[in-house]
Amino acid sequence: MEYTVQKLGQLAGVSTRTLRYYDEIGILKPARINSSGYRIYGQAEVDRLQQILFYRELGITLDVIKEIVTSPSFSRAQALKEHREQLLDRRKQLDLLIKNVEKTIASMEGRMTMTNQEKFEGFKQKLIDDNEKTYGEEIRKKYGDDVVDKSNQKLKNMTQEQLAEVKRLESEVATTLAEAFKTGDPGSALAQKAADLHKQWLMHSWSEYSKEAHAGLAQMYVDDERFKAYYDQNQPGMAEFLRDAIHIYTGMKQ
Repeated sequence: MEYTVQKLGQLAGVSTRTLRYYDEIGILKPARINSSGYRIYGQAEVDRLQQILFYRELGITLDVIKEIVTSPSFSRAQALKEHREQLLDRRKQLDLLIKNVEKTIASMEGRMTMTNQEKFEGFKQKLIDDNEKTYGEEIRKKYGDDVVDKSNQKLKNMTQEQLAEVKRLESEVATTLAEAFKTGDPGSALAQKAADLHKQWLMHSWSEYSKEAHAGLAQMYVDDERFKAYYDQNQPGMAEFLRDAIHIYTGMKQ
């Protein structure tokens, strides 16, 4: 089947303005333009739009999506398998939060008791799952399962105050790094503050600090495309800047 921009928008639940924008930025071109000047989309474009919307649902930026779907190595079948795994992870997290809410209601109604530790189980698990998703595979390869499992257990044992501090540090690292990036100098006081905050953030999950490990992690942010895309999503070059700042902070070169 073929679709006009209006029909495709109705089919997918997106606006015609969105589809025109996708055409402008080159992420979803129509199959052809008919004699009346209308964009016409075929099955291949329908399938690509589905992929784009999957990635958007997972919070990936359009710039990164474009790199993925236009790559010669892009595999729709593999992408669908990855989407499925990520959606299953999301469902697992939602199930944990639903269970947490149900237990909280039961506790408020006097049907059971709930410890303060239990009240934050779902939120801690999300933090662990996010860390595994972002860093897990490469960190496990580099440092081994035992190190990662101990780190996850440390997160699970966090108090409410410690968890709040992790979130605060995560936010402060991002804002300080963004300000430091404007200076263009990874050795600046602001960049070194960002590196130190990054160390503080790491130490809430690491059992012990190593300059070599810190520098190695920073290099991984650049070498691994997933990490690089994560740090560069708002500002290209941020991953390299953070790596350089941490290398100066630790005195290590990879």
